[in-house]
This record gives sequence, structure tokens and C-alpha cells, in this order.
Amino acid sequence: MLTKLFPNLDVQDFWIATYETFYMTILALIGTFILGILLGLLLYLTTKNGIWENKFLNMIVAAIVNVFRAIPFIILILLLFPFTDFLIGTIRGPNAALPALIIGSAPFYGRLVEIALREVDKGVVEAAKSMGAKTRTIIFRVLLPESMPALISGLTVTAIALIGYTAMAGVIGAGGLGNYAYFYGFQRHDFDVVLVCTILIVIIVFIFQFIGDFISNKLDKR
Repeated sequence: MLTKLFPNLDVQDFWIATYETFYMTILALIGTFILGILLGLLLYLTTKNGIWENKFLNMIVAAIVNVFRAIPFIILILLLFPFTDFLIGTIRGPNAALPALIIGSAPFYGRLVEIALREVDKGVVEAAKSMGAKTRTIIFRVLLPESMPALISGLTVTAIALIGYTAMAGVIGAGGLGNYAYFYGFQRHDFDVVLVCTILIVIIVFIFQFIGDFISNKLDKR
């Protein structure tokens, strides 16, 4: 079917590129979720009147988050080449894109986590404190469960940003649909290939948005 509509499309390579896009997005999303939750909790817990109120630590974490959020993703990939080469052993391929994808998106998600935690009813947190709940209990039994719908919504937004990041990473050899569209489409002046890659990326975005909205609505108790 695809070969009839787009005769210059190499179907096998196209589906490999699609798999690579999903691979990078899902693994990077898992890493982003873990690191983003940690950053968001640190920002929330160390803020003024927080459980771990610590102005100095809060300033450091906030500065790290703000710096990495401010760096354009394509530049961040280049800056992380030495680190990626040390960690992965190469700067090409889907695995090599993962450090930059996670480091580039985790600070963004960390801020969304902080916002979600701030929306938790303070009365519930105070009630848990008055009952002698430890910080770990407050985090895992109160803060995270109560903010879960917002956390999932934020993760959905982050996933969609990550799909765009994978396309940018593909331009410098990370693989995926961005790589396929650039090298097999743009460089060969075959804009049908660029078009079909764009359509598929849009479809993937809709899939992630639908799944995220569905889970968020199921978890929302309001």
C-alpha cells in the first residue's frame, strides 16, 4: 500500500525508523519520568515552608533545572557528545540519543511535577503530618497519589515534546523517522518521503495524547 502511494519509499527501512522512534521515545520517557519526579520532589520539598526546607539546596536544583531547560535541544546534543561517547561508546544510533533526550526533557518535566505537587491540598499533607506520618509515607501515600492525574498529563506533554526531540536527534544520526526524513527525503529532494514521515509522527503524537488523556481521566477522582 505504502509503496503504491510513495514508490520511492523503502518500506523496510521506514518501519525500522518507526521502531527506532518508538524505542527512543518510550525509553527516554521512562528515564524522564524517574529523573523528573526526583527533581520535582526536591524543588517542592526544599522550598520555603516545605518538609525539607533548604534555601541553598532549592537554589541549586532550581538553577540546574533552569539551565538545562534554557539550552536548545540540538545544542544540548552536541554539548553531550563527550558524555554520550563515554557512556554509550558511540555518538550515533538510538541508544546514543537517550542521554540527551532524558537530560533535555527531565528538567522540563521536573517543573511540571513541582506544579502538580503544589496543587495538592495542603490540608491533606498537614493531616498526614499530624498523624505522625514520615516523609516517605507523605511522599508515596499522599503527594504522588493525589497529584497523579496532573503528573500523567504532564508526562503526556513531555512525551509529545520527546517525539519532536527524537526527530531533531535523527538529523545528526540518531536514527528514527527524523533521520529517515532528512537523509532519505530532504537530501534526495524526495519530499514524498518527508511527507509520509511527518504524517506518521503526527499519528504517533495523537496516540500518545489519547493514551495520556485516557489514563489521566481514569485516575482523576474529581
